[in-house]
Amino acid sequence: MGSTTSEAEAFLSHDFTHIVIGGGTAGLVVASRLSEDPTITVGVLEAGPAALDEPRIDVPGRLGETLFTEYDWHFETTPQPGLGGRRLPWNRGKVLGGSSAMNFMMWCRGNKGDYDAWEKLGNKGWGWDGMLPYFKKSETFQVPTQDYQKKHQVHYDQDYHGTTGPLHTIYSAEYGVSSKVWHETLNNLGVESNRSHMSGSSVGAWTALTAIDPSTQKRCYSVPAYYLPVSHRENLVVLTNATVRDIILEKGNAWCDPIAKGVRFIHDLQPHTVNVSGEIILSAGAVQSPQLLELSGIGDPAILCGAGIETAVANPNVGENLQEHMSTMMIYELDPSIITPEALRSDPLLAAAADEQYATSKSGPRTAAGYSAAYIPFSHYTTPEEMSRLASQLSSSPESIRNGSTSPSRTRDQILSSRFSSPSPSGQIEFLFDVSNYSPFFKSEPGKRYGTMMQMLQYPFSVGSIHIPASSSQERRTGSDDKPVINPRYYEGPGGEVDFLTMAAAQKFGHKICDTRPMKDIIVKRVFPPLPDAKDAEEESWVEWVRDTTITDWHPVGTCAMGGDQGITGGVIDDRLRVYGVKGLRVCDASVFPLHIAAHLQATVYAIGEKGADMIKEDWAQQKN
Repeated sequence: MGSTTSEAEAFLSHDFTHIVIGGGTAGLVVASRLSEDPTITVGVLEAGPAALDEPRIDVPGRLGETLFTEYDWHFETTPQPGLGGRRLPWNRGKVLGGSSAMNFMMWCRGNKGDYDAWEKLGNKGWGWDGMLPYFKKSETFQVPTQDYQKKHQVHYDQDYHGTTGPLHTIYSAEYGVSSKVWHETLNNLGVESNRSHMSGSSVGAWTALTAIDPSTQKRCYSVPAYYLPVSHRENLVVLTNATVRDIILEKGNAWCDPIAKGVRFIHDLQPHTVNVSGEIILSAGAVQSPQLLELSGIGDPAILCGAGIETAVANPNVGENLQEHMSTMMIYELDPSIITPEALRSDPLLAAAADEQYATSKSGPRTAAGYSAAYIPFSHYTTPEEMSRLASQLSSSPESIRNGSTSPSRTRDQILSSRFSSPSPSGQIEFLFDVSNYSPFFKSEPGKRYGTMMQMLQYPFSVGSIHIPASSSQERRTGSDDKPVINPRYYEGPGGEVDFLTMAAAQKFGHKICDTRPMKDIIVKRVFPPLPDAKDAEEESWVEWVRDTTITDWHPVGTCAMGGDQGITGGVIDDRLRVYGVKGLRVCDASVFPLHIAAHLQATVYAIGEKGADMIKEDWAQQKN
């Protein structure tokens, strides 16, 4: 019998014009859109497997079950002084579809001012008006019935939604009991319901959309949305279980930038090289895009030297500017009649009944992935004295309040500071209650039902970094198997103190939500942190608890940021996503954010993929002509 062609050999038999590194959220958007041009042949290298028809991914009510599994990179931060020396796990998707296959499916956008701030930094076309067409291009919005809108307090403006995009967005078929009382509770606390939270302001209380296909009631993510419908195209080739080692740069002469010419990768333990005649698009996410740039010789010369890697392009901004939403989680015991995802995992009979209902009618607890949220300005839930203290902290370090940052971040600091005093308030904190125990610090008691009150900081001053580690010996250079060094610097420096004060104040309001009717009527009591004695309740301090329990909200951005007006002195890529100092190499994923946004990330990352693909196709057409 003759030898069979391996998957890698079949992949390498193509003459690629473009290679996409990372078949995740943005990567599959880019690849799918590029393959619309028959003159382009695009290959995708994805480190994880193709987990098609995987219930832990597809079934909405099983969200969270892929964390810490074979579909997770199992990253971890360095010890964080601002968190009492704790390390935090950082879950990221190692599977075709990336983190879009394991996120919690919430679909929302940032504020108009969030994106306008990107453009204010000099990134032309990246403001709200430039992004809105791509938000709409990615989406097919399922219009709910009038009865549904009334039942679930659903508000929207259809002019701001797409109707023909690959990604289906719906209001969930089922919402937990907490969502049903959310609006009235927040209204009773003076927080108005936002009747159009996708149109440029997320401030207020609203019922969230989810990325779910209404016809199948399955998670809608980049694989079924962007890849599978066009997987038959001969000019689109995906190779899974392929770990990229580095990008091959062909050195130019003294007057020319190096050119990205190929990619080295490992598949089935064997090394391979794929060449490209057009461009390489790096879409490995905020953790691994800077890692792969540094492994390819693009970054801070001191870091590269320590890793045994020759510098091809010196840029100390690679891996810097890491920004992340921080989260705390209070746990409440709920009425025992409430069915929670946690109850389904612990009770085989309940789980079997839910699975049967989902399989036969696409209804029931397994479809419950809906949330209601509230994005609230700091001024709404704090005292004038606390506001004054925070303003003093903001003005205490005139050069830069963002920890570890340098002078190019001054404009960014000013933008962040202005959000605390702007006449158009932004939601500094996202408040969200969901029925289940999500805290890694509280162990549920068998037979009891729990809910989690989450407080999530949206505009962090804390800024960290992600870099490759130093090599373990002089004979060995750092490689892609060496986990990146993730140092968010939570709550460090003057800016970190601002974050800490903001989060500590938010806890009191989070508890107030849970102590207000009608939310209060579904709650038995708070169990984590335990309630203080009645005489101490008013003066309850959250300082130690916040430091001891803050975790990631899984929204890292900024590590290959657009440099805007400052160019290579202030970033890694230009506003057409081209890496400074290199020809034929772009970055297109969440790492390109220059500043964080008040939103969950996926809708924005899909839009970045759409916008980036248009830019690449435009430049390709010009190059051919």
